[in-house]
Amino acid sequence: MPSALPRTRRTRLSLVTAGTASLALLATACGGSGGGTSAAPKDFSYLSVTENTTVKGTLTTLSKGACTSANKALPLKVETVPQASLDQKLQLLAGQNALPVQFAAGNAPTLTQQLAKSGKVADLEAKLKELGVLDQLEPAAVSTIKALYGGKLEVLPYEYNIEGIFYNKKIFTDNGLKEPQTWDELIAAAAKLEAKGIQPFSASGQQGWPLTRLISGYLYRSLGPNALQKIADGTAKLTDAPYVKAAEEIASLGKKGYFGKGVGAIDYDTAMNQFLTGKAAMFYMGSWALANIADAKQDKIGAKNVGFMPLPAVTGGKGSIDQYPSNVGLGITLAAKSFDSKTGDWVSCIAKNYGSTALKEHGSISGFKVNSPVLDPNEVTTQVRRTITHSSQNVLWFEALFPTKATTVSQTNAASLVSGSMSPKQFMQTVQDALDTQ
Repeated sequence: MPSALPRTRRTRLSLVTAGTASLALLATACGGSGGGTSAAPKDFSYLSVTENTTVKGTLTTLSKGACTSANKALPLKVETVPQASLDQKLQLLAGQNALPVQFAAGNAPTLTQQLAKSGKVADLEAKLKELGVLDQLEPAAVSTIKALYGGKLEVLPYEYNIEGIFYNKKIFTDNGLKEPQTWDELIAAAAKLEAKGIQPFSASGQQGWPLTRLISGYLYRSLGPNALQKIADGTAKLTDAPYVKAAEEIASLGKKGYFGKGVGAIDYDTAMNQFLTGKAAMFYMGSWALANIADAKQDKIGAKNVGFMPLPAVTGGKGSIDQYPSNVGLGITLAAKSFDSKTGDWVSCIAKNYGSTALKEHGSISGFKVNSPVLDPNEVTTQVRRTITHSSQNVLWFEALFPTKATTVSQTNAASLVSGSMSPKQFMQTVQDALDTQ
């Protein structure tokens, strides 16, 4: 997640924004070394990032509760590094054949994939099957991980987020609006709100990604779930007419004033505040926003007045509204070298208990099933959890498969797209040029 996001939420969306530049160094360090000789670990060592306290806190709670016996045999030992230093740390440890038992995966999926090819990462799908706990992962989370990691289950979903439109139910009711089912209905609802002096959408143009996610959302609804994979594979270009059409639709929202004034200067916290104080009717965002919604100091409209809906369907499109953009935050993986029976006991316990503990202790939704009754803080949290449970195919966000340069170009120019200073064709050409020069 971009640095504008508060506290522990910052790590979730940064999967593809760093770490690719030094893969050659990693390949040299790991080349031919394989996973190394198996060695029984002395502790359940866990390398995390300083910015994320949720996973560390949940594992600590488990070590003193449901996983006491596993912890007694293999004590939890946590080490943290700043997220900006994570990739370098992993490369160093991999080169020394000294990766910890469990560790936060690299900032980009390509780093973990390189480690896996070198035999450094455990075959998690096989291990979870052997332990009989593969079914403890939500199918939607597995789908998301495999989409990010070349069809393989290379990380565990300690966090899981889906994206959609949070909306003010009171504003909708007061203005005779129902949840839009199609893109045309969404635009009609926005026009009605605008006509009554109500800002339809809140978004951060300063961060950019809240706007580019609307582009990918439209692409997935119009072209289907493989729309951006085709860009990554080189079988389609962002400058193709159907892709430019998506940029045109989002640019139109800005041209009509549906994001309010000065969207390019709006940061993440301000956009969140606009929605939670009733100044905007809709807010496209990920489920990490549930923490803000549950905070009465921030949420002035009241959680009971917040609804959640998928991005509507595009008439005649190949996508489905039950395909939610999703991410697994900073995924966690395990080293092949140290995955023995004691490690397996820890993993089994985590798979069965992490989902409930994270939700109860931190209000955090993970990609593990919730097996113990936990009282959700509000109705919209329950709705999101049910949506995750019943969603079997999810999609990625606009820049998920982009290298660093193209990601930066995309997000820094998004505000220009909706403000009208850059045409949809120019925007898509600029991003495609960045992709072509990687």
